[in-house]
Order: sequence, then C-alpha cells, then structure tokens
Amino acid sequence: THTHASQLPNTGLFGATTLLDWLKTYTFPLESRYSSLSHARRVYDRAVTSTLSHGTTTCAYYATIHPESTNLLADICLEKGQRAFVGKASLEDTKAVMQHIRSKDPQGELVQPIITPRFAPSCTKEALAALGQLAEDESLPIQTHISENKGEVALVEQMFPNSTSYANVYDSFHLLTPRTVLAHAIHLDQTEMELIKRRGSGISHCPLSNTSLGSGICPVRRILDHGINVGVGTDFSGGGSCSILTAAREASGVSRLLSNFEQGSGKSEEESERMKLSVAECLFLATRGGATCLGLEKRVGAFEVGMEWDAQLVRLESVPEEGGVDDGGDKGMDEGIVYCWGTESWEEKVAKWMYCGDDRNTRKVYVKGRLVHERS
Repeated sequence: THTHASQLPNTGLFGATTLLDWLKTYTFPLESRYSSLSHARRVYDRAVTSTLSHGTTTCAYYATIHPESTNLLADICLEKGQRAFVGKASLEDTKAVMQHIRSKDPQGELVQPIITPRFAPSCTKEALAALGQLAEDESLPIQTHISENKGEVALVEQMFPNSTSYANVYDSFHLLTPRTVLAHAIHLDQTEMELIKRRGSGISHCPLSNTSLGSGICPVRRILDHGINVGVGTDFSGGGSCSILTAAREASGVSRLLSNFEQGSGKSEEESERMKLSVAECLFLATRGGATCLGLEKRVGAFEVGMEWDAQLVRLESVPEEGGVDDGGDKGMDEGIVYCWGTESWEEKVAKWMYCGDDRNTRKVYVKGRLVHERS
C-alpha cells in the first residue's frame, strides 16, 4: 500500500539521518534524475520485477514529478501484469498522466492513476486544493504521507497555522476520503484518528522505514481499535526491503516492542499485551487489509468465490529424516531457510514462513489468473 518505485537505487542507504535530512541527502537528488527515460526504465523495470518476485500482486507506487517517466512506470506494470496504482508526485501534468493511464487501461482492470500529493510540506495550499478537486471530479484514489516524523509534524504546524492538526490540513482540502491511503501515521492524536475514521480513509503501516529512519513505532492496535482500515507498506527505500512478507514480519516485531514499552510506562499487563499483533493479523494487514485500503476488497485479498485469482505459490523445505538435502525432485533447488520437520501444524508452518521466509519460497505468482512470475 506504500512504495516509492523511484527510490529503489537507494535501498539500504540511511546514513545517520532522520526523515527530513534523509530526504535532502538521498531522496531528492536521486529523484531529480527521472527526466531520463533510460534511467527510469532501468529502475522501474527492476522495481516491478522485484516486488512481483516477492509475491506482491498489487502495489501502490509513488513515482516522481516527471510525467513521462511516471507514464513509463504505468506501462511497465501493464507489461509485466502487476496490479498497480501509479501516482505522479505533484500537481503539474497529473491530469495528463491520468489520461495516459486510462488510455492504456480504460477500465482500470490492472493499473489505475492515483492522486499523489507527496506530503503537505511539499505542496502549496493551491496545489492541495486543486488535487483534492481533481480527485473528486475524476473519482480517483489518493495517497500521501502523514505524521511520520515529529520534525515533519512540527513543520506542518508551522506551514499551516490555521489548521488544527496534520490530518485537518488534508481534510480542509478534501483529501481525506474513503479512497485515501495515509502512510505511516505514527504520531496521530486521538482527534486525528477520529477524523480519519469518519472520513473512511486507510492507513499504510510501514514498520521497516519507521524503524530504519528512527521515526517511531506506529500504534497499530490503537488505530484498529478506532475502526480504521490498515494495510502494510514496504516503503522502500526508507524501508530496506521490497518484500511485503518482510514488512509483515517487522509489523509483528515492532508491535512486540511497543507492548514492552507500554508496560514500562505504567500500562497494565493486559493493555500492553493487546499491542502485539499476531501472525494472522500481520498477514491479514498485508493482504485483505491492504486490499480494503485500496478499495479492492471485493476483488482481491482473499480466496472467495467471485474474486480474482491474485495468489502466490509458496514452497517450504521438508527436512528428510535421514538427513541430507531433500531436493523434492528438483535437484539443487534453493528452498530458503524455512525448515519443516514434520511436526508442525499448518498454523506453525505459516508462522515459520512469515518469520523466516523470503523470495526463495515464492515459486509462482499470479495476478488476475495470469502467471506473472515463476522461480526457475
């Protein structure tokens, strides 16, 4: 539900910076290069291929301010068969990008345009108003960032002194809708959560980048308790992996840390324990939760009659009793590091996959019934 395709070359580069310094040091210089279509093709082709290889059937992509390379990203998603939402990160030429995508996929069967104000500090009031109006006029989804970093929150307060909160900034420009996905949401207050719930917007939980950039721990349980839809985002390159499975794993880990912190701050053991997200919950957020945030809950995210066949075939290694390597008929196949010993229940196998799995376990990936990735 939250990915910066243009930032793939910077994956793993954080330095000693936090969000705003990181953007200036790494992100903005890289993104300035996307006026070059050859550079854009090199990166975007790898970004789509990589996310598909990790089992991501649907991806909400941020591109850059460059319309031609944004169009190219949409074209690559269509070529490779990935379901995607593709957004240009500014107002200028956004309508032209929308028209290009709709000319290639008129019904939005695979690729749809998405309104993408990068985040409030990068937009003028006029741009936010125009983007909100365009989303309403064209019935478009919206993606943006919110409350990722305390310095960012303070900057928004300084830039929009007449707004009561970060969420209120977006709401005042009609950018909080049932088709809005807000990334991070670490530092929301109670009033903001209530507002987001009323508007029906969703949250993309990005634990990898939240941790890597030292932004904080998102209180996912509290957000869910408010009745807000939550999905999971890899957020590369802020996140150090393009694997949605890794993001789900990290969601579990940071929820356990938060539980510990809560208990240390005087909360009861019962209250603190509730902060933890189970394996089933993390995988729900990575599948059906994300589909709901993107308005696709009736089409994908579950195996139900009438839904489209978006799926991945997962293979785990079975360790033979006599030792050695069980090649399963495929001599030399690398099965990854999820080892099954014949004693695990299905629930335990799934848990091992979430905590230890990677793209080596993803043998095949299907989108809308089409085989879009196969591991040789």
